[in-house]
Parts: sequence; structure tokens; C-alpha cells
Amino acid sequence: MARNTSNAGQKRNSPAPVQAGRDAGPPRTGTGVAHGKVILLGEHAAVYGAPTVAVPVPGLGCRARVVRSDRGGDRPSAFQLVQTPPGVPRGPVPAALHTTESLVPEGLRKLTEAMLRQVHRRGTSGVDVLVESGVPPARGLGASAACARAVALALNALLGLRLSADAVFHYVQVSEKAAHGRASGIDALATGSHRPVLLADGRISNPPVGADGWIVVADSGSGAATKEAVTMLREGFAKHPGSREVFLGHSAALTRAGLCDLERGHLAALGRRLTDCHGLLAGLKLTTDRTNRLVEAALQAGALGAKMSGGGLGGCVVALTATEITADALAAALAREPGVRCWTAPLTRGEGHAGI
Repeated sequence: MARNTSNAGQKRNSPAPVQAGRDAGPPRTGTGVAHGKVILLGEHAAVYGAPTVAVPVPGLGCRARVVRSDRGGDRPSAFQLVQTPPGVPRGPVPAALHTTESLVPEGLRKLTEAMLRQVHRRGTSGVDVLVESGVPPARGLGASAACARAVALALNALLGLRLSADAVFHYVQVSEKAAHGRASGIDALATGSHRPVLLADGRISNPPVGADGWIVVADSGSGAATKEAVTMLREGFAKHPGSREVFLGHSAALTRAGLCDLERGHLAALGRRLTDCHGLLAGLKLTTDRTNRLVEAALQAGALGAKMSGGGLGGCVVALTATEITADALAAALAREPGVRCWTAPLTRGEGHAGI
């Protein structure tokens, strides 16, 4: 997937309407793929403008297929979301979809309507949409953004829109804002990136990585309660003047120090930042007994550092290792815990980029 060279800090306008290509005739199907992500540093701080780092998890794949329908309209004629085992789904596509329009997720409905309206042609056919997602929902892994990106890319291929990466981002954000009310954009980009993504000062970039490493993502088995956590934090900050500034200062300092460690290839130091970040989040009562146990188990099994990831009050833990072998061993050790699933993903050495 090509890197998006746009700057998230600049104003993004809705893409201009385009005319579908006619030379070879319109295709009947279009497909798109995306993947999950995990927050490495900066949970909850992004809401208040502090830096946040996300890492793509390619092993958690999502695929969308859209098929032209004889039923016209500017919305999905039929829709189906299939939760599959983690990995890029490649199952057969059903011949017919029967999901009613009322069951189409609001964000994906708005995305599809917006993209279909870009084709200026009377009687434009409708579309049937199938999404096969291996990204577990409600775990802070970017499930909704991955689905939206896959659908946007599939519609782009079907309709011949030839959208830029910036325009694809715009449509994913249409879905994300409908689903969550507000969206920073980090999920919309990380689910299509193959490198870490940094959101800082309203700008998105790829931070430099000075050494190869690996992360292990462990699903605790209980869903994250992001909205509850956000509300709890907001109410707590309101009751204790100055507490928000203290949290943001500590979070930003840990994230910036971790970015320096990442750039210099100091993985052991980066691991310590992760563990310190977990302590910071635990002090806000965002961790659970289960995620605390997983962090402790990861450290005892040799992780360089570990922490809860995402909204908290459940969800996932992310741990850092230096090699693929140690990552596999750590994942195997954590997966012995009842109900825990694990995935690994590489941190690949590379230069930073100002925009993606």
C-alpha cells in the first residue's frame, strides 16, 4: 500500500466529485484490505492534544468486497459483516447477502453513501457489501477503522474513483466520526500503514526506528470500555483541578522519551517506558486485575516492557521484545492464560517521514 504523503495537520477537504471511467466498462466487483493496530504509548492523552504512538498489526487482517447490485441507490443494497479468525480473511463470498439496511453500521453506511455520490451518473447501481474482519472488536485494535478502510478501498476499485491516499483517509474518517463522535485520525491511518504512526500537535508522521524489534499483543479476553474510561477520566479531572495537567505532562514525557529510545534503537529503555506508562494508567484506575496480571506475566517471561493498550478497563496488553524468537516464546507463554489470544508484529528499522 502506498504511503500517504499528506500532512494530517493541514486542512482536509472533501474530495472533488469525479466521473467513473468508461473505457473498459465498469467492473462488477471491488476488493480492499486493511489491518489492525495497537497503541504503543500515549493512551487517552491524544484526546487532550498530547502525543500518541500506534503500531500496525498486519496479522489482524480485514477484507471487504463490494459487488454491483441491480437495485439502485446511494447506499448499501445489502450488507454483511463476518467476524473471522485473526488473519487476512480469504473465505468464499456468499452469493447473496440478506442483512437488512437497519443493521448496516452507521459509519459504514455514511461512508458508502458518500462514495457512491461521487459518481455523477443517473441510475447508478447500488452495491452489496461483504466485510470479513479478523480484527477483534472492542479491544482497542482499530476494528472499526480497519473495516472502513477496507470498504473505502473496495469502493474505490469498484467505482474507478482513483482516490488519493488523502481522500481515502477522508472517507475512513467519515465512518469513524459517525461511529465514535470524534476521531483523532490515528486509527484511520495506522490501519493502512506498515510503520509506526505518531500523532503529535495535530500532525501525523512515521517516527524513525533505530533497531528491529517485535511486539506481542495479548487480548485479555474482556472488551475494553473506552467510553466508560473516557467519562471516568473526564469526571475525575473535573473533581481534582490540576490532575489533568499532571497526567498529560507525565504521559507526554514518557511518549517523547520513548520516541527518542525508538529512534536510537534503545529497545531496553523503550521497554521501561512502556512499563512506566502502565503504572501511570494503573494510577488512574484504567487497568484491571487481569491486564495487570498479563503485564506481570510478560515481564516475568522476559519482555523488555509491557503495558495495557487502548481505552482500558479491559482490552489488550502490548509487550516489547528484541527478536521474533523471543516474541513467539512470549506469546506462547501468555496464551497459556485462560481466554488469552496473542499476536506478534514487527517493529522494523527505518527512517522517519513527516507525513504518511
